[in-house]
Amino acid sequence: MKGAVRQRARPRVRDAAPIFSALGDETRLALVARLGSAGPQSIAQLSAGSNVTRQAITKHLQVLDSAGLVSSEWRGRERIWNFESGELDPARRFLDDVSSKWDEALARLQKLVER
Repeated sequence: MKGAVRQRARPRVRDAAPIFSALGDETRLALVARLGSAGPQSIAQLSAGSNVTRQAITKHLQVLDSAGLVSSEWRGRERIWNFESGELDPARRFLDDVSSKWDEALARLQKLVER
């Protein structure tokens, strides 16, 4: 398609939904925030100072892992969890798309009101 303007594909709900679902829980959102700010940590580190059990932390991390938001690797006998920030891109694109639609709608409303 020589000379054709290529449109950027609209973000799909199907791509963003698992991320929003995983982040919809307060504990999981806190885990992502902690891993994002403090870097890779073990379950023992993630549960320290928390009223959430290690077993519950593990289950929450499995949900985040299924959504692609965290990954893990074994270091000796410890499993170290890491935040995968790039996996937020589908959700970010979806929110940007929704935001631009609102901006367009508000601009149309403003023109209508100012007439």
